[in-house]
Amino acid sequence: MTAQLEMPTATVEERLSPEHEAVVIATLPLVGSRIGDIAATFYRRMFAAHPELLRHTFNRGNQAQGAQQKALAASVATFATLLVTPDAPSPRELLERIGHKHVSLGITPEQYQVVHDHLFAAIVEVLGEDVVTAEVAAAWDSVYWIMARTLIAFEAGLYAGAGVVPGDVFRTATVVERVEESTDVASFVLASPAPGAPLPDFVPGQYVSVGVVLPDGARQLRQYSLSGPTGTGRWRITVKRVAPTASDPAGEVSSWLHANLRAGDELQVTLPFGDLTVEQAGSGPVVLASAGIGLTPMLGILHHLADREPDRPVTVLHADRDAEDAALVAELREVVGRLPRAELHLWFERGKAPGACPGRMDVGAVILDPRAEILVCGPGGFLQALRIQLEKAHVPSTRVHYELFAPNDWLRPV
Repeated sequence: MTAQLEMPTATVEERLSPEHEAVVIATLPLVGSRIGDIAATFYRRMFAAHPELLRHTFNRGNQAQGAQQKALAASVATFATLLVTPDAPSPRELLERIGHKHVSLGITPEQYQVVHDHLFAAIVEVLGEDVVTAEVAAAWDSVYWIMARTLIAFEAGLYAGAGVVPGDVFRTATVVERVEESTDVASFVLASPAPGAPLPDFVPGQYVSVGVVLPDGARQLRQYSLSGPTGTGRWRITVKRVAPTASDPAGEVSSWLHANLRAGDELQVTLPFGDLTVEQAGSGPVVLASAGIGLTPMLGILHHLADREPDRPVTVLHADRDAEDAALVAELREVVGRLPRAELHLWFERGKAPGACPGRMDVGAVILDPRAEILVCGPGGFLQALRIQLEKAHVPSTRVHYELFAPNDWLRPV
């Protein structure tokens, strides 16, 4: 394993001064009610000044749909709320999730100043100079820099653990195999282009960013989980083609990968990062719950458990749409079968499969070990529904860890 097994922890040691805390508490309802407008104005201003960020770093699809604006709004409002709420949960997991995404995109400390300048200009533009007095601006400036300094320190630890300077995470890999997993899912096995030089190892559950240059010349980045076993010197990513809907366009990167990437091609990738890993499962019983393509990080974790910790108690819950066209489920059955203390529960909305239940996942039908750490990955609607089910089952929220294959705007302030 690499040094990334010793990943840092985001700790918020700084606190607001009493004066700034009072101002933030007084203005939080107003800022929170307008944070969506502030976020949209912020991105408009920043991309006007730095169009290269939209073309080469940020997800254009999420920007067009407003998803990234919602994610920024949720993270800022959540952090400010946690900072001023007595006995509130630590924002550690929120910050760690953001930090891993940042290093996977090669974000550097200098870019926090760029964000600051355009964010605070947006706050003034939306709320007005009569509202954003010097006192109010100073208080929210303090909130921003506490969050930024915590993230910068955490990200520095991630970069150091990977043995690189901040931002130096992009590498070139060669596709050695392509496997069609289902109608709209394909796996790509990647290797180092240098003979005899394996790709760096990773922590099971992590992801890499993939960069492709699209026909208009823009380089777009997307994260894909590493779905194969560790210790092989190779990486496997599994990509679902995002089809267009009535309200959303087709996925730019996933469509390009499916249409163009073949064995022998080169692909720009980053070093592995991500916080929904086998480490969060601790050493006791673990529950892995996923839906659709959210199975990919769980497979990486299950391969690790089967190879290294076969006696761990494991409960695997997976839901998918079509039993006859579900990606990686045969492999899931095989890996779970190598774990003597594992049980597998499957749900399919269409079709039938041996041992599977019809419909959507029902946690109430499964006996969960109360000591287990629960790792969850899938689309936003699935995560929201599962969170409600787990709350009804009186599962402590501290034992549940989420990964969402989209901006994390579903995480609401406490």
